Amino acid sequence: MSLLDFLASHVLAFVLCALLLGLLIGSFLNVVIHRLPKMMQRDWQTQAREILELPAEPAGQTFNLILPNSQCPHCGHEIKPWENIPVVSYLALRGKCSNCKAPISKRYPMVELACGLLSAYIAWHFGFNWQAGTMLLLTWGLLAMSLIDADHQLLPDVLVLPLLWLGLILSYFGLFTSLENALWGAIAGYLSLWSVYWLFKLVTGKEGMGYGDFKLLAMLGAWGGWQILPLTILLSSLVGAVFGVIMLRLRNAETSTPIPFGPYLAIAGWIALLWGDQITGTYLQFAGFK
Repeated sequence: MSLLDFLASHVLAFVLCALLLGLLIGSFLNVVIHRLPKMMQRDWQTQAREILELPAEPAGQTFNLILPNSQCPHCGHEIKPWENIPVVSYLALRGKCSNCKAPISKRYPMVELACGLLSAYIAWHFGFNWQAGTMLLLTWGLLAMSLIDADHQLLPDVLVLPLLWLGLILSYFGLFTSLENALWGAIAGYLSLWSVYWLFKLVTGKEGMGYGDFKLLAMLGAWGGWQILPLTILLSSLVGAVFGVIMLRLRNAETSTPIPFGPYLAIAGWIALLWGDQITGTYLQFAGFK
């Protein structure tokens, strides 16, 4: 029996493999979340210098998702492979750098653990099939986008657009929805928030959201079709409003403080993709329409 046949016939083994893979991917996502915005900023600065016809900056150390090796931000200690085992290393080191004993951010193991648990749930929910494999890619992408947006109010095209195209390609094979539904989902997803953006700007003279949010909702529409958009917008608006007020109170910030909307769209879209039909059906039944 091949490994694929074994995983297909043993759900628990597939779930455990997805859990371990998710932990490893979560460790890599920590790198993506930290480095990708810096890489984009460096690229923007290079382009700006070219447009302004300024001399190029001297070539520095290679900086991408692979190099340089991860280091302690406090003492510069290079993280060894055995110090970078997801979650385990954090617990073994008791949350401190092995060299300078400075505290390691709890966010790193939390991202790894969240990625592992979400991956395990996807494996259990869909079973061993193409839906599980592609949904894992989407889940990892949404997790990275959400945390980058939370940190920098930025939804990188390099993450959003490939997943948008992947959603359209998968719909050709009817994996989650039909190609027609996916096409109109992408169009309606983009235009709905684009319309809200311009309406808000015409009324208030301010920008209520970024263009990345339009693309993110278009990407979700490409995966789940136009049918998931109402629930996604409703859930994201509701959760965003509640958590936004809580965050403003905790930070003692003003109501004009920008709040990233991407994480709420990502969470709502993920929920709608997995349980959208059940949630909608339950609501219609509760409301007396069924």
